[in-house]
Amino acid sequence: MAGKIEQSIEVEVPVRTAYNQWTQFEEFPQFMEGVESVKQLDDTHVHWVAEIAGKRHEWDAEITEQNPDERVAWKATDGKMNAGVVTFHRLGESKTKLMVQMDYEPEGIVERVGHLIDADERRVKGDLERFKELVESRGTETGAWRGEVEQDATS
Repeated sequence: MAGKIEQSIEVEVPVRTAYNQWTQFEEFPQFMEGVESVKQLDDTHVHWVAEIAGKRHEWDAEITEQNPDERVAWKATDGKMNAGVVTFHRLGESKTKLMVQMDYEPEGIVERVGHLIDADERRVKGDLERFKELVESRGTETGAWRGEVEQDATS
């Protein structure tokens, strides 16, 4: 039973600011519920530690695509299987829409029940609302990584 999440939010900052802040992966615990840490290993690899449905999980993910001010895509390479993309849409000089699409594999009865009652959707919605609050209250990003990552056609 695969899970799919689709959520979006509008933030009152320029697309560049929203994108730059999103690429600060190690700051995800500031707004993502249950995420203990995200460690950037290199330009395309991150290690996650999170509590999901009361269990601690660790996994590695690869950034498979990154286009400044447009999109960031990833896939887990081990552990907690998930993949997704966040796209950034310029709505105006200082208004941006973020869209999150994510696929994942619920494990165990608690996660499967959570998936059935849309707990995962609500969690991501809450994460996006906290991201909005964080980036709008600062008015600027805390850093940026503007490099590009292209999907390897052979993978």
